[in-house]
Amino acid sequence: MSSLNKMEYSKLVRDNIPEIIRRDNQIPITHSASPGEYQQKSLDKLQEELTEFYLTESTDELVDIIEVIYSIAESRGINRQKFNELIEQKRKERGGVEKRIILDEIK
Repeated sequence: MSSLNKMEYSKLVRDNIPEIIRRDNQIPITHSASPGEYQQKSLDKLQEELTEFYLTESTDELVDIIEVIYSIAESRGINRQKFNELIEQKRKERGGVEKRIILDEIK
């Protein structure tokens, strides 16, 4: 493969991406992240997905954001079920954002 075809990423990707790349007759070069690298790459991935959603407002990007958030929670020892329980607990204590309330100031 010539250097013209070489693309460098150094980013966290979904688990099936290397196989998808292989099906396109390309060769993915990958490694498993250390815990520290994984934490940083997860935050980078979250920022990437947030930016993509901001630019496109795509439901697909929302799904990616949630997947990364679940992954970050799991890397901190909080499984999806517990994370969803925490979401509901906070919603009960502080409410959601369904009422679209904008706080303009406090006097």
